[in-house]
Amino acid sequence: MFDVGLGEMAVLVVLALVIFGDKLPQVAGQAGRMLRQFRQMANSAKADLQAGLGPEFKDFDIADLHPKTFVRKHLFEDDDGFLNGKLFDDDEPVHVPSSPAALDYGERPPFDNEAT
Repeated sequence: MFDVGLGEMAVLVVLALVIFGDKLPQVAGQAGRMLRQFRQMANSAKADLQAGLGPEFKDFDIADLHPKTFVRKHLFEDDDGFLNGKLFDDDEPVHVPSSPAALDYGERPPFDNEAT
């Protein structure tokens, strides 16, 4: 999670012992209680939000609002054909228009005045 190696962890422990000394167990206990309170506050805020949204949003998850999760859910999960490597469910071949013939040297490409 924090990408802290064994050597870095040892340095942090030594720094904690130097800074806090014999009060380290008390400080660690306070930090644990504070973390537990933050989790309880976050869970109660999430429950209040879901209760306030009503029964229409009973399966609402805040993590779904993350952009990557949102795109994955709405673009890829609903389209089973795309995930299986097929764009269409039917077995009919798809007509792909052929490319126009190459132009000769000096020939001008077609131009549509109304398209620009």
